Amino acid sequence: MKRKHILVKSSAGAYAVVCGAGVLQRGAKEIAALGEFSSVHVISSPKVWRAVGKIVRRGIGPKDASKLHLFDDAEAAKNLRTVESLARALTRSGADRNSALVAIGGGVVGDVAGFVAASYLRGIALVQIPTTVVAQVDSSIGGKTGVNLPEGKNLVGAFYPPRLVLTDSEMLRTLPEREFRGGLAEVIKHAAIADKRMFAYLEKNMEKVQRRDGRALEELIPRNVQIKADVVGRDEREGGLREILNFGHTFGHALESVTKYGRYQHGEAVAWGMMAAALLGHEAGVTRAEDVSRIVALVRRMGPLPPWPRISATALVDAMRSDKKARGGKLRFVLVPKIGKACSYDSVPLEALKRVLRFAPRLLDESSVFRG
Repeated sequence: MKRKHILVKSSAGAYAVVCGAGVLQRGAKEIAALGEFSSVHVISSPKVWRAVGKIVRRGIGPKDASKLHLFDDAEAAKNLRTVESLARALTRSGADRNSALVAIGGGVVGDVAGFVAASYLRGIALVQIPTTVVAQVDSSIGGKTGVNLPEGKNLVGAFYPPRLVLTDSEMLRTLPEREFRGGLAEVIKHAAIADKRMFAYLEKNMEKVQRRDGRALEELIPRNVQIKADVVGRDEREGGLREILNFGHTFGHALESVTKYGRYQHGEAVAWGMMAAALLGHEAGVTRAEDVSRIVALVRRMGPLPPWPRISATALVDAMRSDKKARGGKLRFVLVPKIGKACSYDSVPLEALKRVLRFAPRLLDESSVFRG
């Protein structure tokens, strides 16, 4: 079993992301190395627990059934009601300030459990065990936690770094095809903003990646973790550089919001968002046509996406104004001057944005859209 330890700097101290197939087998030892805890509580979802619960029990427990807390991990359940419910469950099961919370699941589980850990008794130890592509390469790293409001995505939350992240690529074998495919959007994002060689690797090897080839995952997952670690280590609280990780997300979050978090998985919305952002970059005179073409072509190779919503450009712009990256109602976009480099821009003409929004539904043809 090959393992790779990648350190992530944070204001609370560095923590390790341990990557490799089968690392969960050593999960109990890795957690024990953090120190002694009065109790260890697991937060997951029924769907995830059915898929990986036996493996997790062998690796870390929990031995006590009362220390397992499950919640619906649909995006629509990522709200303050869920946080309250989980906090009350922790109280009933005896969690105290010396307890540890282990989040096992995808981005929703990690975000919600992370916010619970940050706020319960003003903060208890957090361990992330991501089970989806999105979570393994992106959302479990960097300490951003939070939940949605009806007005927008991730508007309530905290920066709260985990003490440890255990990233086991074997967990990805149980993922439904759509979830695995959607998660590749974050891999493409990292390549587009920070690693032109990885972008070229994806162009050459996308079919291998989609087959979940072990060597391809062994190549990609640690590289993506390193990119995220490098960025958040230099800008933990999104004061500048970290904004580049939001490539495609201003569009993506708006799509999720206007469809009430019911149409897209997060990666699918980001996939649409990256294509739209590439096109906006060209409209703004930032992104070369050749690079727009490469980004759109690679995203299309992820597989079919839910269709663009039938909603006006004005309504989508209004949704974007609620995005947490907006400043004083002024929209900010991450654009790609060239593949492997990204910057934030707040002077994109509104008419250029509306042109992109009106054209965006045609970025995919009918054969690339599914209605599931």
